[in-house]
Amino acid sequence: MQAYEIRELKDDEIARRLDEAYEELWGLRFKHSTNQLVDVTQIKRVRKDIARLKTVQREREIWAEYDAQQEQ
Repeated sequence: MQAYEIRELKDDEIARRLDEAYEELWGLRFKHSTNQLVDVTQIKRVRKDIARLKTVQREREIWAEYDAQQEQ
């Protein structure tokens, strides 16, 4: 998932996808530890997706704080 796609999502959708990504990462790590994971690059992809989701989430928090300060 690309950052521009994430920015189009609502806050609750980002939170839901972040939870799903953490669950997927846990499953992939479990499969990797039991030697059942064939494509280990999936772990890297999910980690990057989590980073993108958290980045956009933090951007929105910062903008909300900035807007609140401007209103005062």
